[in-house]
Amino acid sequence: MPQHRPMQTPRPVAHSGPTPLPPQAREQRGTTLRQRLAELRGPAVAPRPLDARALAALAANPGCRRRALLDGAGVDKAALATALGSPAPFGQSQFAFVRGNAFEAKVKADGGTELMRLLHERLGGGAEAPREVLVPDLTAAGPEGRAARTALALREATEAGGWALLDHPMLALEVAGSPTYLEPDAVAVHPDGTWTVVEIKSFPMIDGSADAAKVGAAARQSAVYVLALERIAELTEGVEVGHRVLLVCPKDFSNLPTASVVDVRKQRAVTRRQLARLTRIEDIAAALPEGTTFDPECSPQQLDAAVESVGATYAPECLAACELAFHCRAKARAAGAVEALGRSVRGELGGLTTVGAVLAAAAGKEGDPADPTVVALRRAAALRAEALEGSAACR
Repeated sequence: MPQHRPMQTPRPVAHSGPTPLPPQAREQRGTTLRQRLAELRGPAVAPRPLDARALAALAANPGCRRRALLDGAGVDKAALATALGSPAPFGQSQFAFVRGNAFEAKVKADGGTELMRLLHERLGGGAEAPREVLVPDLTAAGPEGRAARTALALREATEAGGWALLDHPMLALEVAGSPTYLEPDAVAVHPDGTWTVVEIKSFPMIDGSADAAKVGAAARQSAVYVLALERIAELTEGVEVGHRVLLVCPKDFSNLPTASVVDVRKQRAVTRRQLARLTRIEDIAAALPEGTTFDPECSPQQLDAAVESVGATYAPECLAACELAFHCRAKARAAGAVEALGRSVRGELGGLTTVGAVLAAAAGKEGDPADPTVVALRRAAALRAEALEGSAACR
């Protein structure tokens, strides 16, 4: 007779990754995070949107938890710096802002005829010149609605198989666990399904070339838009997000538009890697002391304590990219931190983190004699002393 084995309770299966939260738990966590971020920036303070320029600067310094939190919470860093007593001459002048808007309007006039001509001339490939260009209406309520409408318009334009121009579309990109909404100047859809980012800048392109630093900044900004477009393209068939963007600028010293093609593959790869390194905003916020707020209405002492409760990674490059850079520089100098001397110097000094420790090591008062950094510092100090003695003897 066959033997009947007793039924055994199945063992639970081990999962290698974290268990995904149910939709209700994710929604509750998102609501809690939004409330926490609102408390951080102040109950009566409207969130400041994070644009692609700020996002590119954040990606260039992913180790700065302070900027990641402030940008993620929508804190107005310029107002915060002023309240701390360290205002920064940062941002675009009103004249440049008006000039830029006027030039963009000129480029996009008549349904973007001139813009599409430049696009076909530089990136048209074998496609026919655009005669009829679809310009979809992207109007919707709120940034979430506009982002959804943009994604739908991109898919519809791709399925239509013709030329299309999306004027100021809204793109969504998750940064450190928080959604960020971005608004490029334009995105063009080619008949073959390629999506191209268009950046319109008011700095001149003289004899076919523009200022290298400004072009580099535009490339880093465009790379952020490319990453956001790739997020939509993952859900759309027959789409390729172009790694070459169209940069439109005034020609020479006139107001006539001209264009050049900028390859952003390197910037895209760097930005993707750096954004992935950013610590989740909710993790940074959870580590803050109870009652921390960056409301500009608070006293300078309260704000200084709140800002110092979040770690920063200062570098001289921050002066051109962050409104709080002057405050962070003053703190770094007061602490004698070697970061104030630049990233390259900081990397050469190894475990010596303060200027005082560096000088003591060079003078032979501190430091491990077997440390190559200490050896190099003492050798440099000896050469300097020898040179000074020789100079004094020649007088």
